Amino acid sequence: MLLQGIFPAATTPFYPDGRLYLKKLEHNVDRYSKTPIAGLVILGSTGEAVMLSDEEQREVLKLAIEVASDEKVMIAGVGQESATQTLALTDVAAKLGYDIALVRTPSYYRPQMKNKPESLLTFYRFVADRSALPVLLYSVPPFTAYDLPTEMVAELSSHPNIVGIKESSGQVDKIAAMREATKHLKYSANVTEIFNAVTGRMIAGQSDSVAAQGGVISAAALSGGAGTLTVSVEAKPKATRPKFKMRTKEVPFQILAGAAQSMLPSLEAGATGGVLAFGACAPTACFEVYTAWKEGDRALAELKQNRIADTAKRISAFGVPGVKYAMELNGYYGGPARLPLLPLTGEEKIEIEKIMADIKN
Repeated sequence: MLLQGIFPAATTPFYPDGRLYLKKLEHNVDRYSKTPIAGLVILGSTGEAVMLSDEEQREVLKLAIEVASDEKVMIAGVGQESATQTLALTDVAAKLGYDIALVRTPSYYRPQMKNKPESLLTFYRFVADRSALPVLLYSVPPFTAYDLPTEMVAELSSHPNIVGIKESSGQVDKIAAMREATKHLKYSANVTEIFNAVTGRMIAGQSDSVAAQGGVISAAALSGGAGTLTVSVEAKPKATRPKFKMRTKEVPFQILAGAAQSMLPSLEAGATGGVLAFGACAPTACFEVYTAWKEGDRALAELKQNRIADTAKRISAFGVPGVKYAMELNGYYGGPARLPLLPLTGEEKIEIEKIMADIKN
């Protein structure tokens, strides 16, 4: 699977009383689908996945992919504290049609993870061996207090079902080190004629198989004579006709950066794109950095990066409540976060309004 471009980390909408607000999730996903993003991450850290029950996680995954455009790569956050739970949610995501399983590092028993690296190696290999979806490693030390070491990433990258990592340490030099450690790896990914990703939903819907019905066949067509011959034919699917041409592209072990404020240097260090919380409130502004870099316009890419850098950094300091309020300023539904995450103060809202004033999407 091609993982290149900008992937907003979608939030999970709630009513003021804390119930899931699925109608607003539908609104947000539909609107994201009309932007030039590559895809969406559902149930990542910004999606408050750890705040949701098992049933709620399944509800969110189901609705999001029903609304998303088929051309958008859909990444499901499935990481749980145990391998068994992780695989159970991965199986749900696979059946719903997701493209990638995002698996964060287990962290509750962090001392064992740090003191016995083989614990995480075994965890990820166990999951990758059995996952119906390609696995994207997820290192997010700001939340788990565990940074997946470069050496471990390099070792796991050789697994045929581990295709990349979402690297959220914010360390550009670590991205460069991971790119160097995995530069020998090459994978084949399905892409369109213009080298965009081909999702599983695109393949599933690329043809209309209509069963042939019994009916009337021209006798002239059979014998060259006049007349009509009525026959009963067994129902068979018609030959499929592709709606788009597909080719393959060689891709490396794919590294997705997690910090919008350092998107450009991350790309230059070897990232193939970004999974960005700031992308949830400013997807097009983030995309402009990526596309200018991809087109080789360094000056424009730097200009676009400088435009969002300070704002993205400040929004991230406010956490999920800050991202959700910034979304409100650009036409998405943000709403409240769940406790223990507190709502913003009036002063904090005013600050966000000021720093987001020039970033409209």
